[in-house]
Amino acid sequence: MQGKILKGISGFYYVHVAGSGIYECRAKGIFRRQNIKPLTGDLAEIAVLDETEKTGNVEKILPRKNELFRPAVANIDMALVIFAAASPKPSLNLLDRFLILMQMQQMPVTICFNKMELLKEEQRAKLADVYEACGYPVLFTSARNQEGIDRLREAIHNKTVAASGPSGVGKSTIINLLQPQASMETGEISRKIERGKQTTRHTQLIHVEGSTYIMDTPGFSSLFLPEIEKEDLAGYYTEFAQYEPLCRFQGCSHISEPDCGVKEAAAAGSIHPVRYENYRMLYEELKNRRKY
Repeated sequence: MQGKILKGISGFYYVHVAGSGIYECRAKGIFRRQNIKPLTGDLAEIAVLDETEKTGNVEKILPRKNELFRPAVANIDMALVIFAAASPKPSLNLLDRFLILMQMQQMPVTICFNKMELLKEEQRAKLADVYEACGYPVLFTSARNQEGIDRLREAIHNKTVAASGPSGVGKSTIINLLQPQASMETGEISRKIERGKQTTRHTQLIHVEGSTYIMDTPGFSSLFLPEIEKEDLAGYYTEFAQYEPLCRFQGCSHISEPDCGVKEAAAAGSIHPVRYENYRMLYEELKNRRKY
């Protein structure tokens, strides 16, 4: 029997099998001996021990098409980053950090701004332009008014999606609108685990419909980029690439050098000034970072 691991905690793995439900499984000892750790999102073959109690063993982990390290999950098709359009005002510097983190892991990203009802159409257009201009799909939703949910559902159709974003932006409400039984599914696993609220700190996949799954990940309020050197940062701002040949100096940092094509493009509005300012702030942070 084959299914998808929705959650792993304390040596137990909760595997969704289409048409059969969720099974609480232990991983066989061979995984420890081979130093293989089952991950949320893994496709697994399980042997059922008790159909009534829905228990079993994970017998095999099928080959992964990808593996993210932050959060530690497998077989993700897309990252969905959810920010509030207002209240709180979105930190686009924080959003850029997340986008860089996903680029490092070669993961496609769709940006969703919730609470669209708090912005006028003109304000929404300006916010979308910051990221659509550099190739990111941008969606707007209102969890309160249930607007934009169908378009979001289309964007994630037949995908396994990791939803992430700061706390308090309506992420859980959106997931519950996409899958009204999500809280019931979460509750079912919680009852099996018997740990209640503590389990919310762990990453969990929720079956939406058919082959569509969405992963609710813990909220974040800051992101540190430890793996990046300042000289590599510009490579993650892909809209810079077409202007870099216009820089006078090879290896230009686009910060203080004269005759910089990127700075001139930002000044002319060809590169969005918000993106350039975020780049400048992150560059200075990486430059001043202490080495240990």
